[in-house]
Amino acid sequence: MTHSHGANSIPTIGITMGDPAGIGAEVAIKALADHTIRERAHFVIYGLSDQIELAADAAELRTFWTTEPRGELNGHDWQHPVLVRDFDEFALAGRLRPTASVEGGKASMAFLEDAIEDAAAGRIDALVTGPINKTAWSMAGFKQYPGHTELLAHRFHAKRVTMMFAGGPIRVALASAHEALFDLRNHFTIGLVFQPIDLMNQALTEWFGLTRPRIAVAGLNPHASEDGRFGDEEKRIIAPAIEMAQLHGINASGPYPADTVFRRAATGEFDGVVAMYHDQGLIPVKLLAFDEAVNLTLGLPIIRTSVDHGTAYDIAGKNRADPGSMKAALGLAIDLAQQRCRSQE
Repeated sequence: MTHSHGANSIPTIGITMGDPAGIGAEVAIKALADHTIRERAHFVIYGLSDQIELAADAAELRTFWTTEPRGELNGHDWQHPVLVRDFDEFALAGRLRPTASVEGGKASMAFLEDAIEDAAAGRIDALVTGPINKTAWSMAGFKQYPGHTELLAHRFHAKRVTMMFAGGPIRVALASAHEALFDLRNHFTIGLVFQPIDLMNQALTEWFGLTRPRIAVAGLNPHASEDGRFGDEEKRIIAPAIEMAQLHGINASGPYPADTVFRRAATGEFDGVVAMYHDQGLIPVKLLAFDEAVNLTLGLPIIRTSVDHGTAYDIAGKNRADPGSMKAALGLAIDLAQQRCRSQE
C-alpha cells in the first residue's frame, strides 16, 4: 500500500476512533490538523463522521478531510490525505452520554474489525488505535478481550505478543501487563522474561533500524535482590532468561536494579529496557514523556501503535483533550512503516 519506495514513501495509516463517547474523535482530528503530519502519509479514520465534525467545530478547525460510507478502500484516489470511513449505521451523535455503554462498545469494536481487515489485506501500512473502554466491550458482549492487544493477537493468530512503550528518551517492553501484582508469582517463568527481550530485539532491529540493540533487563526485587538477600527470582528466572537471549545472539544484559536502570536508558546507555510488571515500566515512561508516549504491540505481523491514555469521559466533548500522544502514535507509525519498507527492499 506504500505509494513509493524508500525514504520518500507515502504510507497509508489507519486510525480507529475508539469509543465514540470518549476523546478519540477529538484527539484524532486535532492531531491531523497539523499539516506537517498530513504531508507525511495518507490517513483513514474508521469512525463516525458526526463525532469528527462535532470535535472539529468545537476546536474551530476547517474541513481538511473527505467522508465516505464504510466499504472497500481499494482504488481510493487520495485527493485529500485524510479519509473518514463513516459507520453511519451507528447514529450516535448527541445521544451518547460520556460513559461506558453497549452502543459505544459495539461501535468501537466495529471500527476496529474493519481496520484489522484492511491491515491484514495490506490496504493500510500501519494501524493506530484510539482509546476504547474495556467495560463497554464487556457490556457489548466482548468479555473475552480485555483490550486491543488480546483481540489483535487473536485475529492475527499471534502466539506471542508484548506491550512496548516508546516515549521521549526511553523504550520499555513489559514481561507482564494487566494482572494483579500478587498473581505474578504464580507464572513468573524464564519464558515470560525471555519473550519481551526477544520481541523487543526484533522490533528495534526491523522497525527502528538499530543494529545489535542494547537491551537492559530490570530486576523484580529491590536492588535486583542483592545476591539473593531479597528474593531469588533474579538468579532463578531473570538471569537464565538473559542467558538464553545471549545464546540467541541478542545483546541483552542485567538484571539491573529497577530504581536506576531507567535513568541509564534515558541517558543513552541502553536502547531499551524490559520491565517485569506494568507499573515498574509505565511510571518512568509517564514521568518522562506523559503527553508523547506511544504504546506498540510487538509480535504482530502488522505495525500497531496506540495512544497511551484512556477514553477520558470526564473531558469528552469539552475540547480539552491534548492530542500529544495521538500525534506521537501517528508519527511513530509513519516512521515504522517507512523503515519496514526500507528493510523489505
